[in-house]
Amino acid sequence: MTDTYQITTLVVLIGFMSILFYLVYKSRVSSDSLEVYAVGNKSFSSISVALSLAASITSAATFIINPGFIALYGLSAFIAFGVVMPFAIYAALIIFIKRFRKYGMNVKSISIADWVGKRYDSQFLKILFGFLSILLITFIVLICVGITKVVSKALDANELTVLIIIVAVVFTYMMIGGANTMVYTNSVQAALMIIVAILLLGSGAYLLFKTGDDGFINQLNAIDPSLTQTFNKQSPLFRDFFEVVVCNAIVGIAIVCQPHILTKSLLIKKDSQVNRFLLYTVLVLILFFSVVFVGIYARLSFPDLMFNGAKLNMDGIVSAYVLHRFPVYVGIVVILGLLAAGLSTLEGLIQSIPTTITNDFIMPLTKLANIKAAPMRINKILTIIVGIVAIVLSYDQLVNPSLSVGIFAQNGVYAFFSAAFVPVFFGIFTKTQNKWIPIVASLVAITTHFSVYYLELTPYMEGMAVKNPAIASAFALILSTVTGLIIYTVKPMNQKAMEYAGA
Repeated sequence: MTDTYQITTLVVLIGFMSILFYLVYKSRVSSDSLEVYAVGNKSFSSISVALSLAASITSAATFIINPGFIALYGLSAFIAFGVVMPFAIYAALIIFIKRFRKYGMNVKSISIADWVGKRYDSQFLKILFGFLSILLITFIVLICVGITKVVSKALDANELTVLIIIVAVVFTYMMIGGANTMVYTNSVQAALMIIVAILLLGSGAYLLFKTGDDGFINQLNAIDPSLTQTFNKQSPLFRDFFEVVVCNAIVGIAIVCQPHILTKSLLIKKDSQVNRFLLYTVLVLILFFSVVFVGIYARLSFPDLMFNGAKLNMDGIVSAYVLHRFPVYVGIVVILGLLAAGLSTLEGLIQSIPTTITNDFIMPLTKLANIKAAPMRINKILTIIVGIVAIVLSYDQLVNPSLSVGIFAQNGVYAFFSAAFVPVFFGIFTKTQNKWIPIVASLVAITTHFSVYYLELTPYMEGMAVKNPAIASAFALILSTVTGLIIYTVKPMNQKAMEYAGA
């Protein structure tokens, strides 16, 4: 890698970040309202919000981290992350968005915790999910690690230095802008991601048309026969039908119950735009999720997973492939797109997590304690704290990952939406006001998820150095849903009994 390449890449990255800061300046919100910061005060087109949502859902996980799983474990991983989970997400988006938006617009919800609390008229639920949103910091860590890997390799720079600069820059401009900024920047990022997705998918397309011994299936089989199996028994994550299909279908449906996903629908001001918004979102997502197939290209390029004489870390496989496969200036464009893929979701998380903790956890507690507090001031302080925590946790994952930062992130994120699924599902599809359904089901989900994962309660977990969070989440979702249905079929408690119980 030449100095000219590194300097050119640095100049391009600075230029790109300058554009984002300009968008922040143009779309900044001067209001001290936390609601305006969270859901914006402008009317956006359906395509703008669709691009923003598609970019938020896919992120660095799809463009940088998940292709590494496919490179390591082959077609079984692609079926899980490139087919089953995406189609479950499409279905859940179409089913959930309209229902969530209808109630969310009526009660002016600005987060999942706020929505759940208002839907069931439960301060406890609001505070619970405000607290549980802390788990989503693990997703911020995943994105920070993915971006750091790409940028540090492109610039041949120290990973910790790159990590600190990225966090400082992105957290700063999101504190200034909020939801208005996020939609504008996400739209630019998504447009760049579309270009890069096409470049990445096209970079190895010729392999798909080869036949005989040169066909990509035969080449993979020659490297390792397990790479061409529907289920990879040698992997810790894709061993059988339950892990590959059932778990990822369940997780794909539940994954939509994240604050930076469902609340995007609240940015659409007109109901007539919703169908177009969903169509555009799904079409863009199909392209984005296809990018994980690049993991197959990478494995064929690095059969022994070595690059420049060094063993490739799973989270660094895509970065190495870009440097190996693309000419200098095309490679810079791809690197820019990978950065955009990470920033798109990172911005949504930076905007939603501190907002949720502030609005749904801290502010209710201050009211109970009869303490006056300024929401926006607390929100900014929390944003800084989350940034510092993200740097510490991300650096630990850079130097000491358990296979991949993806495992670390899945454990936190899957736990959150496992808890959120029943409250959102029953809130959307039933008229029940029984608060015990979401309260008990959420607590069952959280307890089940972490018990299965850390106590190794199933054969899938026993004695595994790398444990699959999707297994824990699937059991959590199944048990919590069954719990919710049992309570739902029993005659609801009367209101006085519920109030006495403190729900």
